Parts: sequence; C-alpha cells; structure tokens
Amino acid sequence: MTKRTERRADALSKEKIVAAAILLLDAEGEGGLTFRALASRLATGSGAIYWHVADKGELLAAATDHVVTRAMSAIEAGGADPRDAIRTIALGMFDTIDAHPWVGAQFSRAPWQPAMLRVFEAIGARLWQLGVPEGARFNAWSTLVTYIFGAAGQNAANARLQAPGTDRSAALADIAGGWSRLDAAEYPFLRQVAPQLAAHDDRDQFLAGVDLILAGIGTVL
Repeated sequence: MTKRTERRADALSKEKIVAAAILLLDAEGEGGLTFRALASRLATGSGAIYWHVADKGELLAAATDHVVTRAMSAIEAGGADPRDAIRTIALGMFDTIDAHPWVGAQFSRAPWQPAMLRVFEAIGARLWQLGVPEGARFNAWSTLVTYIFGAAGQNAANARLQAPGTDRSAALADIAGGWSRLDAAEYPFLRQVAPQLAAHDDRDQFLAGVDLILAGIGTVL
C-alpha cells in the first residue's frame, strides 16, 4: 500500500500540480484556486496534492516563480546593452502580469519571494553595468521597479474591470469622448490629450515610461 501511494504521488509531481494551478488561476482568478478545484482538474484527491504542497500560499508562490522564471529566460545572459536589457525585463514583466493578472497581486503581497528578488537583482545589476553612481543607484532602482510593477499591475487590474468581450477601443473612445466635452477652462489638459487616450497602446505607453525613467537616470551618469 505504501509503495502504491508513493508511486501515485511521484506520478502526480509538484510540476504537474503547479501547471494545473496556473491554468486554474488564469481561468478563475485567485479566488477560484482551491485544493478541491485543483484535485478535480487533476482527477486526484486533495491528499495527493498535500503530499507536494503544504498550502495555498506555497502553491501561489510556486506558480508565480514558474511564470516569472519563464519570462526571465527570454533575457540574454550577457552581452546585451544594459538599457535594452532593462527594457526587456520591463516588457517581460508587463506581458507576464497582463497574461497572468494574479501574479501582480502575488508580487504586492509577498515582494520578498524568490521570483521577485530575481527581477530586482536583474534590474539592479543592469544599473550597476550602466555606471550609475552608488549614491544614486538605490533611488534609480526603486523608481524603476515601482513603475514597472505598479504600471503593469494597474493595467492588469483595469483589464479585469472590463466585462468579458469588451471592445477596448470602443471603451477608450467613450472615455476620450467624455474628456473632450469637459469644460475647456477647467480641464484644458485632459481635453488636449483626449485623442491620444483613444488611440494609445498600453504596452507602447508603458515602455515610453521606462524610457523616460532611463533618460532621467542618464543625467546622473
């Protein structure tokens, strides 16, 4: 009996559990991730899952680490220009959180987990390579990571507020139309940028923000 139980646990494996959890999180969100739902998806019992994962917190951390490691693997190990590497890291995190919105919530809840530390170190190392002075390095790093995860998380949160099947262009056009009708004396700026709101691309705008920060960092080199 013991040998059969061990074989079932080995056949299931933590990797299979994490992969199934990611699919469940993407489909149902964090609230839909329960050991009962996961056991049903894996056609097994909850006890077999507990053999590999202690609780939901450990499972969320493992799922986050998996998707972040996959995103970070797209970054060249060396030789890339540090600015280009920072852009690649930033876009990798933007795309990861856009595809897996629960990752952003997990980052904000547990910023010390290995997946987050890996991204922190990758950005800090590139700032070091750029030659950012030690006195300015922490502020430069903090500004970048705060923007990257804040903007990416907010974009994912905004997407979740939209009903399934919502036409993004139509929704933005509706908001922009409202801005263009605001009082010109009280809201001159919003009226002026309304056409840009309607036509902007979230990913391009995100990268433009990274470039603005990098340009600012360039002034202390």
